[in-house]
Amino acid sequence: MIYKNSVIHEEAKISATAEIGPYVVIGPKVEIGNNVKIHSHVNISGNTKIGDGTIIYPFASLGNDPQDLKYNGEDTKLEIGQNNKIREYVTINPGTKGGGGLTKIGDNCLFMISSHVAHDCKVGNNVIIANNVPLGGHVNIEDNVVIGGNSAVQQFTRIGKMAMIGGMTGVLHDVIPYGLSTGNRNSLQGLNLIGLRRAKFNNKDILGLSDAYKEIFATQNLTENINKLNGSFKNNPLVKNVIDFIVKDKKRSICTPFS
Repeated sequence: MIYKNSVIHEEAKISATAEIGPYVVIGPKVEIGNNVKIHSHVNISGNTKIGDGTIIYPFASLGNDPQDLKYNGEDTKLEIGQNNKIREYVTINPGTKGGGGLTKIGDNCLFMISSHVAHDCKVGNNVIIANNVPLGGHVNIEDNVVIGGNSAVQQFTRIGKMAMIGGMTGVLHDVIPYGLSTGNRNSLQGLNLIGLRRAKFNNKDILGLSDAYKEIFATQNLTENINKLNGSFKNNPLVKNVIDFIVKDKKRSICTPFS
């Protein structure tokens, strides 16, 4: 169902099962999937694709030009996956030529009121971003991350899978998978042990990760500490995820208890 007082370009591709409320504006290169529900007063423009089952609430703005002074009208993309909830006043920008040309959102995410996803970000599946949280350009958020309200994530920062960011945290450093991070300028507060148990990870692996964490962050020389880990730690899949994240090429330093 499409309300007659919405403005939808004739070249937009809208599923017959989509529901579009009043005063919605949709541009010519937009694709809307099956069973998408768009509430009133939403603006969707640019080369934007919305996956099946996603719900978009009033006054969201998706696919408008990136807030990057280098952007010069290039035809870049925004892809939003399935079954996402995009709440009021959320803004999500497409990519830029210099950043790969694509902003990509996974499935089953919740973007709370007034959160912002900047150009060239990659957001995984089952991510929760609370109220008033901006992600700077080129941020990479892995699966099952939770970011508390009024936090801010600096451009080029990475947040590993199942990490939790406390409210009102300034994220300047990469956060390891399963990490807990808080602070005016973020530091590492430990591991998301409750989340790991709820996700039904093997208890032996969780205990191994907890022991490895103490050794990895025993001093500020993370490379030396990782090289000292014995083989049993390195065979633990949770520990391996943390090590792979730390040693990967990166723009930002790793968040540590010493940050």
